[in-house]
Amino acid sequence: MHKTTWRLGLLALLLTCGAAAMAQEAPPEVAPDPALAERALRLLREVPLIDGHNDLPWELRQRVQNHLDQLDLTQDTHHFEKPLHTDIPRLRRGGLGAQFWSVYIPVELSGPQAVGVVLEQIDVVYRLAERHPETFEIATTADDVVRIHKAGRIASLIGMEGGHSIDNSLGVLRRLYAAGARYMTITHSKNNDWADSGTDAPRHGGLTPFGEEVIREMNRLGMLVDLSHVAPATMRDALAVSEAPVIFSHSSARALTGHPRNVPDEILRKLPEDGGVVMVTFVPSFVSEEVRSWNALEDAEEARLKSLHSDSPEAVKTGLAAWTAAHPAPRATLAQVADHIEHVRKVAGIDHVGIGSDFDGIQTTPAGLDGVEDYPALLAELLRRGWSDGDIKKLAGENVLRVLREVETTAARLRKERPASGALIQEMDGRPAGGSSR
Repeated sequence: MHKTTWRLGLLALLLTCGAAAMAQEAPPEVAPDPALAERALRLLREVPLIDGHNDLPWELRQRVQNHLDQLDLTQDTHHFEKPLHTDIPRLRRGGLGAQFWSVYIPVELSGPQAVGVVLEQIDVVYRLAERHPETFEIATTADDVVRIHKAGRIASLIGMEGGHSIDNSLGVLRRLYAAGARYMTITHSKNNDWADSGTDAPRHGGLTPFGEEVIREMNRLGMLVDLSHVAPATMRDALAVSEAPVIFSHSSARALTGHPRNVPDEILRKLPEDGGVVMVTFVPSFVSEEVRSWNALEDAEEARLKSLHSDSPEAVKTGLAAWTAAHPAPRATLAQVADHIEHVRKVAGIDHVGIGSDFDGIQTTPAGLDGVEDYPALLAELLRRGWSDGDIKKLAGENVLRVLREVETTAARLRKERPASGALIQEMDGRPAGGSSR
């Protein structure tokens, strides 16, 4: 037998055995205790539940090209042929008090095009609030969040996902802050010209000198530094430079699930001195080691099929569909999300944990967390595990409100101490002023 054929056959056998082991059906989720779910909802009337990350704006761009009249969010979309995770009836049932809407743009966009698209995404958030004023209101401060929640509406905050959005320009960063952006995720899935991503080959060793200046200018503006997506070296550099607490808008604990997008315990232990918050996400491959491992096996099987059928994409597609049908994916669970929340609490402390679902940015959800209506079920699980009402309030929103206020206070001080930075990337790093050198 040819060595290559033998190796591919062995790999196929290992993949089959491994996938079978990984695709064990998850234990059925126990329905939340109605009394505990009601207790959770009562607490959410007292403190706003602040979700760190929801990708509805990009879904609207993909589905209806931002024609908001073509998708009625006042209907429960759960039963649509292609359901959303987010709509107004389910937001109300879930007790959400404030949402950081992600104004995501793909890493493939760069230069002026990236700036234009992120501005269009910000515009969508404003248009949602204008179209549904009884439900949404734009918020830019912690006090706004509290006031809007007390009025019975959902505070709409804006978070930029990926530093490539600013086109290597602090001037663009300032204008996006002026347009309402209140956090920026330093990278997305690829490195940018001044920071390393957690899912790309290291290039800078963390932050470049210009990257450090971006953090300083974000502090001066009052924009939250979001370290989801970044490499551990970037996390360490940002924590060293930032004068204000940081956030992780949608990440979980690497000690429980070894995904590079999760936060190592080394960083969790630093959060008490920084004051920051990890907003635990619901992304299945981030909260379930079984799902993460199954995804790796699927990727390996796809690579195997491509090596066998390099001239036939259709054969690869057919073969992968057959493999997936024979090895169904495991499903993450609400209980696993609760495990990650408890791990962050154990290592970093109760003052440093929050929630960042990534609803409408994921294809599948953990069992028991089908959409925005299910926040009370998660909080009920934590209450069942012995969490106090005070603990739940901190997790739901008080921790993030504290961070927002500390960031605002730091910005007020720094604006008195120094003017806006005129730093240029080509002067600090010797890199292009705009676009990307990737």
